[in-house]
Amino acid sequence: MSAHTEVPPQPLEIELAEEGIYVRYRDNRRVFYNGVPEAVEGTLRCRPGKEVQVLVTDGSGSEGVMTYVNELKTADEILESSGVGRVLLDAGESTELFDGVTARVDGVAIEVEADLAAAGGRVFVFEEDELGEAMYEITGPAED
Repeated sequence: MSAHTEVPPQPLEIELAEEGIYVRYRDNRRVFYNGVPEAVEGTLRCRPGKEVQVLVTDGSGSEGVMTYVNELKTADEILESSGVGRVLLDAGESTELFDGVTARVDGVAIEVEADLAAAGGRVFVFEEDELGEAMYEITGPAED
């Protein structure tokens, strides 16, 4: 079994539709994230134990980049061929995933926040496990 490493993301084809989000990976697989994302302002704190994926689209919504945060199930070679990135963070660490989009580990939870002006597009977060999945869109900073 090979060790997992960080993998840089590559541009992916995105289709934003009423019924959900379609992502075409670089290996030509197409995945559908069903449903309307829940709007979140400020920092999104994901539930502990969930797999977390962050998708940032360009201004037109037709292209994007996706990164997994602390995902350890997928082989590096599969991520590289699909175009999906991966970052690995220890508790207390943070990193800028994309311009204006930061992920950090607070205890056992992953937090994601976004500066939409710097990101230049829309920011979606998917969290899932064998029991289900949830989809969020970060729509702006926390209200004071």
